[in-house]
Amino acid sequence: MMIAVIGLFIFGFSYLKSNDIFSKDRTFYAVYNDAEGMAVGTPVTINGFQVGSVQNISFLNSSGNLIIKFRVENKFEFNSNSTAKIYEAGLIGGKAIAIVPSSKDAPLAKSGDTLQAAISPGLTELVNNKLSPLQDKIEAMIVNADAALQNINSILDEPTRANLKLSVEGFSNSMQELDKLGKSLNAVVSGKDGQLKNTMAELNTASKNLAAITSDVANSDIGTTLNELKTVTSSLSNILKNMDEGKGSAGKLLNDDALYSNLSDASKALNLLLEDMRENPKRYVHFSIFGKKQQSYKPSE
Repeated sequence: MMIAVIGLFIFGFSYLKSNDIFSKDRTFYAVYNDAEGMAVGTPVTINGFQVGSVQNISFLNSSGNLIIKFRVENKFEFNSNSTAKIYEAGLIGGKAIAIVPSSKDAPLAKSGDTLQAAISPGLTELVNNKLSPLQDKIEAMIVNADAALQNINSILDEPTRANLKLSVEGFSNSMQELDKLGKSLNAVVSGKDGQLKNTMAELNTASKNLAAITSDVANSDIGTTLNELKTVTSSLSNILKNMDEGKGSAGKLLNDDALYSNLSDASKALNLLLEDMRENPKRYVHFSIFGKKQQSYKPSE
């Protein structure tokens, strides 16, 4: 009876420590500088599947390094270069150890081997890593904004503020003057309303008269006039063509070079004759009772 009680005690204690006394397993070790809040019974996984648990956590030396002892069932094999990595099992699921098998050729891990240790960054650390650059940018932005405000304050000194105030007042006065001008224009337009109506009526009448004139022109016999103009143009074209071809007196005069030369020579001879008559009129017109020997003709030089 006593032996049965002792056996149940040992079984219950091993169960509470996540040790299965009926399974054959191997024991491994890993050294960490931070246990990341792990405790005895923390699951040990391979590819997310639990293959063992943590059996003991203790200090290795005075420097504060911790050695963690954990077990792995025998049916799961991995090489001695594998890594025991601490990671977050979930948002509220605590920590766990993952056996990450190595791809390098190495002998299989044996019970009692110390595996390489690693710690995966947790969610809080990842968030801090992401927020730290953003925090730096926000701080830099605040510093720049503060510098800009200081520059603005240095620019907007008392004289500048007074000038700005005067400028605003001047703009306000200008707007008031524009408002008065608009009211005056409205009054002028209202007083000349009758004249504007008469002017618009006259423009309307002129527009109607112009429309009537345009209609008369459109209804007139323009076609006949254009046909007659076309006939006259055609006749003139034929006359010019005949002259160019040398037909008729005008055509011969324009195209016969010999006739042109004869006319030119006759014109020159006539000019010489008239010149000689002017210089020697007695040669051509004279009276003599007793007779006079006629002088011979000598052309002028």
